[in-house]
Amino acid sequence: MSDHNHHGHDHGHGHHGHDDHANHGSLKTYVIGFILSVILTAIPFWMVMHKVFDKSSTTAFVILAIAAVQIVVHMVYFLHMNAKAEGGWNMLALLFTTMLLVVMLSGSIWVMYHLNHNMMPGMAQDVGTVVQKMRDMP
Repeated sequence: MSDHNHHGHDHGHGHHGHDDHANHGSLKTYVIGFILSVILTAIPFWMVMHKVFDKSSTTAFVILAIAAVQIVVHMVYFLHMNAKAEGGWNMLALLFTTMLLVVMLSGSIWVMYHLNHNMMPGMAQDVGTVVQKMRDMP
């Protein structure tokens, strides 16, 4: 009886240790992740400080692209997320979150652009009309 419990304990402990090892990275992966993170942080600073692009919108888009790459670096090298982790559920949750963020951000930008484009000229005329009426008052 105690032999059976001992055998069950070893099997469970060995399995648990294997899972822990699979979920943790080595010093090499942490160093690679750190170096990539530093590079991906330094590039946007350099771009802004040296005014690499004439248009600020181009700089902003490049910085956003580098930020997306840095998010992936953090997830792979520090959070150890891949298609095999947690039976693929982490990747599925990540894809859903990414899709949700893209829809929310692009929709918000689209709405704000069209509000700015369609509403501001009318509002400026209304303000001008109000100011003119106030000047005309005795």
